[in-house]
Amino acid sequence: MVESVHSAMAQEISESPDVASRIVSNRGVIVDLARRLSIGAAPLAVLCGRGSSGHAGVFLRYLIETRLHLPVSACAPSVVTAFRKTVTLRNALFIVISQSGRSPDLIAATQAARAAGARTIAVVNTVPSPVADAAEFVIPIEAGPERSVAATKTMIGSLVAGASLIAELAEDAALSSALERLPERLHRALLLDWSDVSDDLANASAVFVASRGLGLSSAREIALKITEVLRLPALGFSAAELQHGARAALSPKTPAIVLRLMDETAATVDRLAKELRERKIALHLCGGPRGTLPWLGDDHPPTDAIAMLVPAYRLIERTARGWGFDPDRPPQLSKVTETF
Repeated sequence: MVESVHSAMAQEISESPDVASRIVSNRGVIVDLARRLSIGAAPLAVLCGRGSSGHAGVFLRYLIETRLHLPVSACAPSVVTAFRKTVTLRNALFIVISQSGRSPDLIAATQAARAAGARTIAVVNTVPSPVADAAEFVIPIEAGPERSVAATKTMIGSLVAGASLIAELAEDAALSSALERLPERLHRALLLDWSDVSDDLANASAVFVASRGLGLSSAREIALKITEVLRLPALGFSAAELQHGARAALSPKTPAIVLRLMDETAATVDRLAKELRERKIALHLCGGPRGTLPWLGDDHPPTDAIAMLVPAYRLIERTARGWGFDPDRPPQLSKVTETF
């Protein structure tokens, strides 16, 4: 049994499997959108989002480049809002991700991309919303209201919706099948207990979270949530990058949470984990034969990267309450950040 709910964040984490299930069950909307897109002439894809939505964009980058073989660029909204310049995007695939659909810079970037001839898609929780109105196509997450400042079920919904779109565009049967299995795996992931990490977090000066490829999005997302909810500096790195300059900052006071997917990136992650052990860094590894964190066992790498967020979110929420923090209302933050 999943423990009783103590916060809006905990409640919303527990709703994630149902959010994923609704998206997968209502795939007809995405199938129809994929048929209408006609991206054969697309020269590139551009992803637009901030915070957790930006991390969802990192996940989609790897899916798009490995499945659709399109180069991907991250949108810089300030090019439009601050520098007031336009970018040539004719026939490009432009995907904006937003929970609220209200941030002025995302609205302006989407409007500019559409005016420049891009095929614009909004992945949003709130429909109607200004971002949804600005795009040519809309994929609704339909996660329902999210009261906690920290995005959890909407983040998972964004990943599932985006993966569903790429599975259709790429005609990737393996990914589509894994998405069908994902809701049940998310339910099971709610039972995974990563609370052993809490002691190391309590004594940490900072935390490193690492993965590679499709797992990089989840690593960056977990680091953001640790910073946001636990008020503890955390950095999300590629396992490859953490073997370069950033390794100089590793110490016994910087525990590492590492996510290992069973794909072409596994060997790099294994090498990093071996080095961390040799340096006596507190290592918490999810996945693989030497994993230390409870895990479901490997299924399909893209959906495994999504499922690993659930026990991490639960760890962060429970640790916050244990430290006397309100996980729903981190200081100096609001649910909607309207940047321009």
